Amino acid sequence: MLGTVGLQPVATDDLPEYPLGIEDRLDSHYFMAWERRRWLNSDMRLKGTPECRALYFDLINIAYDQAPVGTLPQDPDTLAKLLMVDAGHFRSLCKLDYGPLHKWTPCLCEGGEVRLMHPMVLRSLTEALSRKEDNRAKHEAANAAKRLQRLRMTVAGYHAELAKNDAAIRWMDEWLVQEGCEYRNASWIERAMRSWSTHMIDLGQARSGSVR
Repeated sequence: MLGTVGLQPVATDDLPEYPLGIEDRLDSHYFMAWERRRWLNSDMRLKGTPECRALYFDLINIAYDQAPVGTLPQDPDTLAKLLMVDAGHFRSLCKLDYGPLHKWTPCLCEGGEVRLMHPMVLRSLTEALSRKEDNRAKHEAANAAKRLQRLRMTVAGYHAELAKNDAAIRWMDEWLVQEGCEYRNASWIERAMRSWSTHMIDLGQARSGSVR
């Protein structure tokens, strides 16, 4: 296995585990967050050669399309092919203090594969995935609210008082989801209302039995 400092072998047992897996993707993202001021004042930009800086930036972009996302293959020849540069020249650049693989370090990915990770890339990805999950949760909550409102309006056409019962509406909505109802037509709504009525009868009988 190769490390980033002069591409030297390192012990597998000492490797950190990469926290993202194959299933963690940002396929819908066609951009990446880039901390401009952090980059402008970084040692890599201030001390690296123009060529190394360019390849370094290319590798970050390449990592976003790798699996797991944010990692790179550890093989320098493979990296050279991805960068479309001569493998020998790439190896010589990696021996520099501020080469193309500056701060890229080996890590252990799921399945036992050894790849390279970068702390800045991982942090950006973690934040992006967190925002993605937050947006997904907000989207699902908004969809659920609209679905409940449509159900309430439909039930009101059958039973105005029942439509005002939040617990009933939520119970029927959950029942419809569990039953796999994709299109809530009149037949499904009537079945949901009957199921709610049966549920309340059963609940009343259970309470009556517990009192005895």
